[in-house]
Amino acid sequence: MRKFAFTTPVLLGAAMSAIALPAAAQAQSTTSQPEVFVGASAGIHDLGTGIDNDDGGIYGVVAGVDFPVGETLFVGAEGNYHFGDGAIDNEYGVSARLGARVGQNAKVFVRGGYQEVDIDVRNLFGINPPAGFDTTDGDYLVGAGVEFGLGDGPIRFRAGIDTIAFDTTRATAGVLFAF
Repeated sequence: MRKFAFTTPVLLGAAMSAIALPAAAQAQSTTSQPEVFVGASAGIHDLGTGIDNDDGGIYGVVAGVDFPVGETLFVGAEGNYHFGDGAIDNEYGVSARLGARVGQNAKVFVRGGYQEVDIDVRNLFGINPPAGFDTTDGDYLVGAGVEFGLGDGPIRFRAGIDTIAFDTTRATAGVLFAF
């Protein structure tokens, strides 16, 4: 993953905070309760290196909380951990969410945060890395997604697409339990 500049993630984080903090403060003054969710997630992550087989399946968990802001708008935060196959050994990250409810059971959102990826050098290049070689890399994550429920129950389905520093493509789908 290429590094654009140290200031890009800092500016992105500052912008997300400037939007999320006042909205979260306002959310506390509303009568609606925060919505906590946990779930299982799976997908594919393409590292975008141009090397054959530089992608891999990812399988893991996601958890977070959304705070309502008004009738349809919400702000939130989530974390994820995935183990992988192919070029991905594992990955984890955190992000802030900003979105809107659509009807009673659906949400659309954008997110921004940080994702750390541990690359499986043996699968990617066919060699073992030297002792002490750092196989991890991380950068800012931006993406968008949708969640929708079937009926009035707490189960939701989710799909999202993200990029890490506009170098990788990461598509995931999952099942969430909201409470």
